[in-house]
Amino acid sequence: MRLKMMITGLISILCLLILLSIPTHADEAEINVDNLNIRSGPGTDFDTVGQADIDQVYTVINKQDEWVEVELDDGTGWITTEYITLKSEPEDFTEMTITIQHDNTQFRNGPSTDYEIIHFADTGTTYNAIDQDGDWYEVEHGEANAFVLKQLVDGDKYKSSSDFTGKTIVIDAGHGGRDVGAIGASDTYEKDFTYQTAQELANELTTLGAEVLLTRPYDDFISLGSRASFANTMDTDVFLSLHYDSIPELPNVTGTETFYYHDQDEELAEYVQEEIINETGTNDRGTNQEDLMVIRQTLKPSILLELGFLSNTEEEERIETNSYQKQMVTGIVNGLRKYFANE
Repeated sequence: MRLKMMITGLISILCLLILLSIPTHADEAEINVDNLNIRSGPGTDFDTVGQADIDQVYTVINKQDEWVEVELDDGTGWITTEYITLKSEPEDFTEMTITIQHDNTQFRNGPSTDYEIIHFADTGTTYNAIDQDGDWYEVEHGEANAFVLKQLVDGDKYKSSSDFTGKTIVIDAGHGGRDVGAIGASDTYEKDFTYQTAQELANELTTLGAEVLLTRPYDDFISLGSRASFANTMDTDVFLSLHYDSIPELPNVTGTETFYYHDQDEELAEYVQEEIINETGTNDRGTNQEDLMVIRQTLKPSILLELGFLSNTEEEERIETNSYQKQMVTGIVNGLRKYFANE
């Protein structure tokens, strides 16, 4: 009897050791943006103890509200879930048919907004989704597969960790009405291009969950003071004034430049400028502090973008294309995402 009890005890211990030796799969946090603050506690009131960059992966050891505690080389830290993808034990993916919900939905050659846009899909188009990677579906597209953000397909059923939910963004399409703005090499008007870019940007940000307000919803003349006052009276997180430039006597000048007035808006300007250049590859004219009325009088975070030179024939032709407009919008969105991640 005693021998039987010993054998039973040994078997129990052996089973326990086997169970302890089986690896467990803890949640992992994959970072979706660069320069994401890691804090000493679950909230923005806690001190910053480090920063994480896009595609880095951390082991999650605790969760609290909209924050996760992750393992660091020298301790632990807390990261907001707004800009990460939480990954658990891999799940089998069953192939499925997806239907595009919005015109000009972006397909990329990798599962991140850092990858190149290779296609714009139309509303109602169906594709075969063969796999998933975090917030992205991998779909069959021609000879090479493409990736589409799940939220753009699933809508309210799936909340992307990289959305703009809760953010209010005021978009100011420069000029309008009797004020045509700069005149291009082929007699185009700046006011028409700023309106086109504003509409594209508004559609993209709305899709990502932001509340978007337009200072100029139509082709109307709006004073600069009224534009700034509008942003000041709203619960504005960022004010963006969109413009294009023209120097007829210097037709070879090209490029994009971002202006800020208030010192605290320099970082916002740098993020947006950098991402526009990354997406478009246009000439980088940098960021500059200038006393421009519409951003001087705006008391909320604000920048003014000069998105290209209409006086340069080649740049004007490029700006007129839908594909280039979408590249600029993607750059602006990526810059805003980085800014919000580091508030």
